Amino acid sequence: MSSASTFATTLQARLTAIRYAAEGIHLYEFSPVEGDALPRFTAGAHIDLHLPNGLVRQYSLCNPQHETHRYVVGIKRDPSSRGGSSYVHEQLRVGTVLRVGGPRNHFALHEEARHTVLVAGGIGVTPIACMAQRLRELGASFEVHYSVRRREDAAFLDVLAGANLHLHVDAERDNAPLPVARIVTGADHDAHLYCCGPGPMLDAFEAAAAGRPAGHVHLERFAAAAPVVADGGFTVQLARAGRSIYIARGCTILDALRDQGVSVQASCEQGICGSCETRVLSGRPDHRDSLLSDEEKQANQVMMVCCSGSKDPLLVLDL
Repeated sequence: MSSASTFATTLQARLTAIRYAAEGIHLYEFSPVEGDALPRFTAGAHIDLHLPNGLVRQYSLCNPQHETHRYVVGIKRDPSSRGGSSYVHEQLRVGTVLRVGGPRNHFALHEEARHTVLVAGGIGVTPIACMAQRLRELGASFEVHYSVRRREDAAFLDVLAGANLHLHVDAERDNAPLPVARIVTGADHDAHLYCCGPGPMLDAFEAAAAGRPAGHVHLERFAAAAPVVADGGFTVQLARAGRSIYIARGCTILDALRDQGVSVQASCEQGICGSCETRVLSGRPDHRDSLLSDEEKQANQVMMVCCSGSKDPLLVLDL
């Protein structure tokens, strides 16, 4: 089963600080409104920010995992923002109270690895920075490969300093991209490899790591690898509600549930955030997400109802 919780905690948190991290990137620090501690998290985890404009967005935690008095996320203002990062950069002020969901972790760090290779591109450095801090605390063997377009785009250099950091600046290398394939093929076969960054980097990482043990290759996407395709043509049985809902062709499970007044937490609706993760009691899901590992998909214990379908006429869910 996935390392993420199917039912994430939601709480009130106050934005207590905003700090500059790099060109277009700010660090946002949240503290609990009630009590002294926030739910614990592990390196690679993310939280959901429920923004006042109605959007819910996921951001990776980048502060040390032993901290419980704050959550820190790094957010880059995206010129093509769908309303998330632009709202955060333009509207959020210190003192604002938001609903925060999570933490959830589908990008967990394997602390027992003999050696760890961390690969980051752009804002994908946020979970990688958290992992690097944890590995340093453990005295573990690891290396970091961090790619940015320009030197002023590089964040967390203070955190990554001394962490066997290899900084790749495209503009200083004739705009050549990070040689991901060379990094992957050069790593020991028993090393654990992690990658977070833009789509082309992740595609290159997956291709280069295809021959490695699946449990040693980990990546996190910001966008789905492929568009969501809704096949439909099956029935979903809601075990706890005692209802059955037919999923028409061209309709996702999430859409059908909403149409029938069934409330399911969801955010990205692309199968990359994990907020709609639902327990499967019977049937074989047709997994279309970019989040679960191959082993988790084969286990058929959970699914993302925003994008995945069913291989069987009847699928029983824990709803």
